[in-house]
Amino acid sequence: MTALLDAILDHAYHKADQVAIDGGSSATLTWAELAERVLNAKDDFATRFGAQGQPAALEFDHGIAAAIADMALLEAGIASIPIPVFFTKLQREHALLASGACVVISDLEPNRPDEGGAFHIASLNNDPRPVLPGTTKISFTSGSTGTPKGICLSAAHLLQVAQSVVDYVGDAHAGRHLALLPPGILLENVAGFYAVMLAGGTYVALPQGETGFADPFNPDIVKLLRVIGEQRISSLILVPEYLGGLVTAMEMSGVRFPALSLVAVGGARLSPDLISRAEDVGLPIRQGYGLTECASVITLEGPHEAVRGSVGRSLGQNKLSLAEDGEILIHGPVCLGSIGAPADAGPYHSGDIGRIDADGLIWIEGRKSNLIITSHGRNISPEWVEGALLAHPEIAQAMVYGDGEAALDALIVPARVNADVHAAIKTANADLPAYARIADFRVVPPFTPANGMLTGNGRIKRDIITKTHLKGDTILAFFDRLVAETADAQALLASVPQLQAGLAGRIDRETYIAYLTQAYHHVRHTVPLLTAARAKLADKPDYADALVEYIEEETGHENWILSDIAAAGGDALLAANSAPAAATAAMVNHAYRVIENGNPAGFFGMVYVLEGTSIAMATSGAAAVQKALCLPDAAFSYLTSHGALDQEHMKFFAELMNSIDDETDQQAIINMARDMFRLFADMFAAIPMEHLDEAA
Repeated sequence: MTALLDAILDHAYHKADQVAIDGGSSATLTWAELAERVLNAKDDFATRFGAQGQPAALEFDHGIAAAIADMALLEAGIASIPIPVFFTKLQREHALLASGACVVISDLEPNRPDEGGAFHIASLNNDPRPVLPGTTKISFTSGSTGTPKGICLSAAHLLQVAQSVVDYVGDAHAGRHLALLPPGILLENVAGFYAVMLAGGTYVALPQGETGFADPFNPDIVKLLRVIGEQRISSLILVPEYLGGLVTAMEMSGVRFPALSLVAVGGARLSPDLISRAEDVGLPIRQGYGLTECASVITLEGPHEAVRGSVGRSLGQNKLSLAEDGEILIHGPVCLGSIGAPADAGPYHSGDIGRIDADGLIWIEGRKSNLIITSHGRNISPEWVEGALLAHPEIAQAMVYGDGEAALDALIVPARVNADVHAAIKTANADLPAYARIADFRVVPPFTPANGMLTGNGRIKRDIITKTHLKGDTILAFFDRLVAETADAQALLASVPQLQAGLAGRIDRETYIAYLTQAYHHVRHTVPLLTAARAKLADKPDYADALVEYIEEETGHENWILSDIAAAGGDALLAANSAPAAATAAMVNHAYRVIENGNPAGFFGMVYVLEGTSIAMATSGAAAVQKALCLPDAAFSYLTSHGALDQEHMKFFAELMNSIDDETDQQAIINMARDMFRLFADMFAAIPMEHLDEAA
């Protein structure tokens, strides 16, 4: 029996009926129920495959089932392999094969009653591999390369780290902790889940779709705001990317979270600007540092540090020192090694360059392997310069390069519409010594795990980015380019107060009907616009055939909207006979002009905007408004159907866009999409604000 099960049994005795795990739609478990379920699942796993002596892979969304499976394997002494949701098919296959996994355990079997833990267990025919003795968890991390490496960790080490988190921050923060990092991330598993279980708090393990993280690399931050408030969350673990989105949303909405007492941030460096902005909106952030090889967390900021920006001090289980070249050395417990390869004796070489100040605070300054040596012989940590760039809100992501060159250059991902990147770089350069200033830059699409340029915990993959953008080994697919080059325009649309209020459910019935009325006035032109574009593109069969399919799909959708207006208590006939708002008319007229007098292929830019917006906003917005206004399902047929339909449409659309090799057509589509995001934003902004103010 581990210290984790000891703690659960103790909580089950002293507070049997209190909630241990809140799974949202998958219900809740009290401490007494949790203890019983873990013990039953432990025995079940041991009987069904424990004797094989091979690891078991876990593929779950956040929820009760995932929590039970994880702890049951821990108690049964069976090594588990969490498979991160962002792994590619090849990475997944590599992890299963390299570990010799005998089964894959996933969520509860469909249509089977949840009695004691009914898991879907799929057997594998993998040959046993030399997993190190004492291994309880094999954590595969993609790191800086595409092939994940399996790190072997013991139960004692994992729980020692989890307990050190509890000891360092105190039991008071273990009220209601919300899991947000993607399933399979060790940081959330150890510092979140295990720590909360040891401390006796409530682990809020909602499915990713319920928190706005159905796509963890393009989260619905508006939904997250609502969940944090409604669930009375007291602690979070975030990567800088998520923190930046949360801070921006709080700044724009005015929402604050007095119940939050701890927001731990790790995975990559925080810019000083983001730290300051987070403090201004009242987020109690504490930056930390860790490594998979050390079972996640090693250091964490204290609650009231006089100087911000460090990663704090050791939690106690490890000591840190510096090598002569500034590399951070880790003394104390480390992993058992990687699959088949025991860890070397002596301190663990982290590969990170840092310093330890007079107060014992640890400062991370870059990666040893990333060091740039200019033709002038100056050694420069790119993370240092990137930190200076990221301190400016105009820049979302940056990668500095220039090894062997006279000066540094940078790849820049802008943060917002019309971002003044030139000015941001000029300001950053003013704070840097001459040898570390940026001489030139290029604007590039966002770095994400989906395109292989970002790890799951937010670190950029320099080798992949270099091959893609600097060596030309990879040509960016046109659909990805379309998404990247219109991201700032889409951000402008998302920032419109009327749209934000709708997504948060802070509107009244009149405002909803006003939106539907304007939707009617542009949707009734969808089929005529598609027909006009098809006629103009008759000489391009691929385009024309695609438009035929769209015409079939879109016919009659304006009638859905009129039905929704009636079901919401509005006057459908009055809406149909009304004049469109000037902004709505401008959007429709612009589309007709492009088809008639410009490049008709550009119309696909409008298709991208309308369908992409539906996927990102329609379903969640409909749910929020319906809940707030208590309207029937019949009042949301247009929004809910489009949110579902357009997911399939977008797959078709992406394939179509990637088949386009005419650069003139590509640019026309990008230009039209940018125009339509702006015009669509104008349409929302024209909806009267009076009702919004009353609803707020």
